[in-house]
Amino acid sequence: MKLKLAILILLGFTLILFLAHKLTLVTPPEDILRTTSGRTNFLLLGMGGASHEAADLTDTLMFVSLNPLTKDTVLLSIPRDLWIASLRAKINTAYHYGGLTAAKTAVTEILGQPIHYAVTLDFTGFTQTIDLVGGINITVPQTFDDFQYPIPGQETAPPADRYEHLHFDAGRQHLDGATALKYVRSRNAEGEQGTDFARSRRQQQVISAFKDKLFSAQTLLNPTRLLELKRTLSASLIHDLSDAEILALTKLAIGFSSTHLRSGALDTESGLLIHPPVSPRYDSQWVLIPRDDQELKNYVTTLIFSPTQSPTN
Repeated sequence: MKLKLAILILLGFTLILFLAHKLTLVTPPEDILRTTSGRTNFLLLGMGGASHEAADLTDTLMFVSLNPLTKDTVLLSIPRDLWIASLRAKINTAYHYGGLTAAKTAVTEILGQPIHYAVTLDFTGFTQTIDLVGGINITVPQTFDDFQYPIPGQETAPPADRYEHLHFDAGRQHLDGATALKYVRSRNAEGEQGTDFARSRRQQQVISAFKDKLFSAQTLLNPTRLLELKRTLSASLIHDLSDAEILALTKLAIGFSSTHLRSGALDTESGLLIHPPVSPRYDSQWVLIPRDDQELKNYVTTLIFSPTQSPTN
């Protein structure tokens, strides 16, 4: 099962306490983590950070729902152009306006699900973490070019100096951190790869590859690498979990495998989202909105509570 970009935040976050503390978790994770109907829900956010334009706009948003008892995990990528009526703005601005609390409230407004915890990771932490595990190997499904990849710090430069030309060949590739970031962030590629939904699929590849390297023997048996990972992630993460809650996640992560993962999609292809006409109602912006609010919420509920599970009070 493929993973979305922001799962890196959760996997890396659990590693921090795993490396930093020698604690024994006596209480089961399901008795420590906050839950609703047997699920613990996370909002994972990726953003540029201080060295990027619009540093606190969230470039990536991911809803993760976990059953602590079974480890069943649902991943749902949230398009950053979703319009939030209560904010009168796109969802990627929520963190800018009100930090983790506002971002969690905005996602609940759209999905109809409570958000128990939120975690952010900046681009610097992303690139450094991938480099620390020795890079990743992926298979690029389709050759593509992006002639308008923005160069950080060059936002006011002439167009000829403002953008970098990205080119990725189809086939097996080894990516370092900087290249992996460009691969997952590219949004102006020519053809099919220029859509946000293709971008989400690329994110899935990168994080699946990262997960394998993070929990490989080459990483876990290398004390120097582990300490550097801890240092990098500690400096790059913002969160609202206690030490005990992080430790509970760490225990769950140790036995985690791809068999526990399911994913869904919020996009126009599924019909759940539509592009309304550009109008003053949406501040003349290009946005996404649910075709029907309740239909979208029902989809998320059904996704989380698969046929083998049912919501309980």
